[in-house]
Amino acid sequence: MTTRTETTPELPPRLTPAEAVKRRRAAALARRTQGEQVFGVTFDGRVFSRFISFLKPYRRQLIIAILAVLAATGSSLAFPILVRFGIDHAISAGGDRRLLAIIVGILAGFVTLNFLFTWVQDLVVARVAQKLLFDLRGAMYAHLQRVSLSFMDKTEVGRLMSRLQGDVASLQEFLETSVYAIGDLVTLLGITVVLLIFDWRLGVLCLAVVPSLFLVRIVWLPFAKKAFLRARVTSSIMHGALNENVNGVRVVQGAVRERVNLEFYDELTKDNLQAQLWATKIGQVLIPIVDLLTGGALAVVIVVGGTWVLHDELEIGVMVMFILYVQRFFEPIRALTMHYNVLQRAMASGQRIFEVLDVPVDVKDKPGALVMKDIDPSIEFKNVTFGYYKDQPVLKGISFKVKPGETVALVGPTGSGKTSCTALLHRFYDIWEGQILVGGHDVRDVTQESLGHQVAMVLQDPYLFSGTVYDNIRYNKDSATREQVETAATAVGAHEFILKLPQGYDTVLEQRGGNLSLGQRQLVSFARAIVADAKILVLDEATASIDSYTEMQIQRALKTLLEGRTGVVIAHRLATIRGADRIIVLQDGMIIEEGRHDQLMDKRGLYARLYSLNYSSFDDIPDDLVKQAVSSMKTGT
Repeated sequence: MTTRTETTPELPPRLTPAEAVKRRRAAALARRTQGEQVFGVTFDGRVFSRFISFLKPYRRQLIIAILAVLAATGSSLAFPILVRFGIDHAISAGGDRRLLAIIVGILAGFVTLNFLFTWVQDLVVARVAQKLLFDLRGAMYAHLQRVSLSFMDKTEVGRLMSRLQGDVASLQEFLETSVYAIGDLVTLLGITVVLLIFDWRLGVLCLAVVPSLFLVRIVWLPFAKKAFLRARVTSSIMHGALNENVNGVRVVQGAVRERVNLEFYDELTKDNLQAQLWATKIGQVLIPIVDLLTGGALAVVIVVGGTWVLHDELEIGVMVMFILYVQRFFEPIRALTMHYNVLQRAMASGQRIFEVLDVPVDVKDKPGALVMKDIDPSIEFKNVTFGYYKDQPVLKGISFKVKPGETVALVGPTGSGKTSCTALLHRFYDIWEGQILVGGHDVRDVTQESLGHQVAMVLQDPYLFSGTVYDNIRYNKDSATREQVETAATAVGAHEFILKLPQGYDTVLEQRGGNLSLGQRQLVSFARAIVADAKILVLDEATASIDSYTEMQIQRALKTLLEGRTGVVIAHRLATIRGADRIIVLQDGMIIEEGRHDQLMDKRGLYARLYSLNYSSFDDIPDDLVKQAVSSMKTGT
């Protein structure tokens, strides 16, 4: 007799929090460098032209801002010239007090004008930037409300929120810095011209240090890009972990993961701190370099210019003017370096924003689409084939009818196509083949808005929005009165518990209705459907995770809700299945059986076999038992 020794497969070693952070950061860095770069190309003409199109309504304000920038720059450039004139003609030349007073008055006037023009440019640019922010976010929000669910199904909400917030802010920053960059360029050009005009020899000596600054910038930029990218990635990972743990706090506490998660988050924050500190150090490198070059240029002016003044080859006022200009010359260069980085970020952000705005709307009204009003609330699927991915159909030639006022239950194991049928009825997606008729009209021939008024949906997991209970019940119909809202709530059995809330119907709900139980949220959603007053109701029945008393409440509410309406119910609970006028059994995207509960039980087919397994919900039946039932049905055993 031989003994068999079972070997336990070797498990990979558990990662320490620090190792987990490194692995997560590497994955995030790879993901971001593929499509979420911090820096884009230096300049993208297509993105820039799209950006300009959003600024067309504000052309006049931008012209005013640019003129104000030019005026403020010109007035500031005049200061050193006036100082030079005062020194050489009012002080050095025997001391002309009257001329000095005039020059001081002119200086005061230029200072006043500079203040006014700077105030105008800041005010106008800030207003236009805020309006641009408003327009871009509004355009993205409006477009995301229209895009097809096929896009939303495969798009991370976090990325969309990042584009709505961070990327739009990058374009706002680009607008602000672009206007100021004009002033910086004019300042550089003006100082260069003035220096060369007043003494080209000393001007050339002062400007000789500029190539050194550009050389330093060429060496500095790659390190800056890498440092800023790492800082942004670590920040994104840190906020993502925070979001996960806050939203999943119940699971965290239930699994007693507080200490482990805290250690992991502590490593993330340390990693982000190091990245931010390094990025700050890299970003500040140019400041002492610019200061050093400024000091070098000033030394040239003082040593060389001073020598020329002593030998009467240069006026002292000109030397002082050079000192004032040199002190201002390198600040615009440093600012333009930062503007360049903002430009790169804006090009990357603009590309991501316009990618969202360019997402095609797959499901849209055809020209001359019919507006449905008073219709016969009938439903018909004619040989409907549909899938979410090419060559992978979920529904295969589905055909059935629902008469006005009839309630049809769709049942079947998970993945059989129940939810797809209801989604197509509301035209969240377009079918591949066949027809779906509502009131005798093909859903592709009518407007989506009018179809939405005829077909109301109640989801399995009711989604309640921020606001009061009253606002949530009249969400589908904001013109509903308080009386209509209370009548609907009373009809489904929600009125009593609503009155017990702190402010009754005016109680403000927490996120997704967190201060209500699951059953209460479902009843509120039922009341919402009654207020909508749609002739056709699509119901994804309440979840199985509720107590028996709440189940009875919901069953009573369902009867009230479906009374006088055509209903298509994704039925989970057997009580709803038995109460339906007709049951359609789906399996692998096809209709296997159809009839009333007793008829299907007499047929002894798939429905009867699954029903006999004594599960409270068809979705609870394990896949292997479903396969056994299908196999035994085919073989007749």
